[in-house]
Amino acid sequence: MNKTVDKKTLRSVFWRSFALQGAFNFEKMQNIGYAYSMIPVIRKLYDKQEDQSKALKRHLALFNSTPAVTPAIMGISAAMEEQKANRPLDFDENSINAVKAALMAPLAGIGDSLFFGTFRVIAAGIGISLAKQGSILGPLLFLILYNVPNFAMRIWDLKYGYKVGIDSLEKLQKNGLMEQIMSIVGMIGMMVVGGMVATMLTVKTPIKFSMAGATVKIQNIIDQIIPNLLPLTVTLLVFWLVRKKVSMSKLTVGVLIAGILAHLIGIL
Repeated sequence: MNKTVDKKTLRSVFWRSFALQGAFNFEKMQNIGYAYSMIPVIRKLYDKQEDQSKALKRHLALFNSTPAVTPAIMGISAAMEEQKANRPLDFDENSINAVKAALMAPLAGIGDSLFFGTFRVIAAGIGISLAKQGSILGPLLFLILYNVPNFAMRIWDLKYGYKVGIDSLEKLQKNGLMEQIMSIVGMIGMMVVGGMVATMLTVKTPIKFSMAGATVKIQNIIDQIIPNLLPLTVTLLVFWLVRKKVSMSKLTVGVLIAGILAHLIGIL
């Protein structure tokens, strides 16, 4: 008999999703909160402790997105775990994290715009105007105007994510399109990582020298050859060290020390 994720299990995921950032860390960000939210699904679908352990470790991969829209991804993950539990030999478990990685950045862009850039600003504007007049309605309205759409979005996201996940996965499995989707998802993931390196990591060198009475800046030359070459080089170096099994704590301390020394010497 096929195992399914029932409404009670999804409700547990919903309430646990509020703890998404409860154990935020700079190594894998919201991964612990995500894994915690998926525990009811894992317990529902897998009887053996070994299978539960593998599923839990699977959801400890790096994850970071807007909390209000994350239940949509959790719903899809629940649907994919359901397929994995019912078809352990045919279903590629790596696709679960690949889909998570592909969805977290696009949904974060939507979620940040809606909740941090729109709802929170409007709610704060109304709340502050009333609070300045000494009205208790100020903070109350802020909490209501921000959290009502937050709750509604979480509920709808989780239900819709699970439903879409089930329907889509069945069609993809029948048509044999899963491998093509996985290839596309992988490329999107690499594009997201590349975009993050180019926009979020700033590494520049102030080195310059005089030639024929003109000042030549090394950074300008590098930018003309390949823009953002230094951030890319640092990223590839850190990635190489990760592949060499260097611990994340050593990497973090090492990067901080190297950055400070490079700045003191005057090369970065």
